[in-house]
This record gives sequence, structure tokens and C-alpha cells, in this order.
Amino acid sequence: MENYLKFYKLGTYWPYTPSIQLLYGLRAALDLLFEEGLDNVIARHSRLGKATRHAVEAWGLKNCTQKEEWVSDTVTAVLVPPYIDSTEIVRRAWKRYNLSLGLGLNKIAGKVFRIGHLGNLNELQLLGCLAGVEMVLRDVGYPVKLGSGVAAASAYLQNNIPLIPSRV
Repeated sequence: MENYLKFYKLGTYWPYTPSIQLLYGLRAALDLLFEEGLDNVIARHSRLGKATRHAVEAWGLKNCTQKEEWVSDTVTAVLVPPYIDSTEIVRRAWKRYNLSLGLGLNKIAGKVFRIGHLGNLNELQLLGCLAGVEMVLRDVGYPVKLGSGVAAASAYLQNNIPLIPSRV
């Protein structure tokens, strides 16, 4: 950080070759954010988080978060039954369905898998993810009814997705 401040004061701004591709990526991400609007982005992440939690409940599983005020609109950690290793869910999701789920870390390693719902993700993409999770759960021996979580999330989303502002 010292080098950056020193060079900034000299008017050169960068003490090293700047990572131009990261700056272009930042610009593109900011353009998406400004186009949708920060309030709309926050509302979308809230919808996606709630839809995911509806799916988890429909599967008969529980959110790792124990208190409602602690739930996240960015990621949902799903507790699995003791006879299932969540690491196998994550591995199989990737290898069979090209679906990237997160592992449980530290004390919850092997006990949870994580579904991310943050970033440039829309409702239909989330529903595809939830369908993939259902297939993986069946693969590892959990008796989920295919479509149950997708249906619960779809019912919630259908009643809560606003019109796209730029298309009104």
C-alpha cells in the first residue's frame, strides 16, 4: 500500500504494471450494477435467498443458520442427514452435472453444502441450480422428490418477481 500512495503522490498512480484485465472486469461489473440499480440488485439477492430457503424446506432439509435474523441473501448452507457426506454432494454435482456448490468448512465440513445466490444470477438460473441439487441429492441416497424444491422456489418467485424496469 505504501508504494501505491508514494507513486500516487508523484502523479504516476501505479507503482507496478497495472492488471488491466481486472480493471476491465471491474468496469463491466460496475456497468451491470449501475444498469440494474443497487436497490434492485439487493432486492434480487433477497428474492433468490428466500426462494432457495423455500426449496431447502421442501426437500425436508434445514438451513445451517439457526436464527432467522442470521440468514444470508448471498449463500445458503444446507445441513445434510448424518448418513450423507456433503463433500460427496459437492464432488458429484461438479463431476456429473457441471454444477458448482460450496463445501462446508471447519466444524461443518462434511455436514453441509452451500448454494450461492449472489452476483449476476437470475431467478431462472437459480431454478436450474435447484433442479441439479435435487438430482445430486437423489444420487447420494437422499429421498428427495424431484421437482419439490424447484416447485416451492418457483411458487415463491412467481409471486415476487417484478417486471424488468427497462422493459416496462
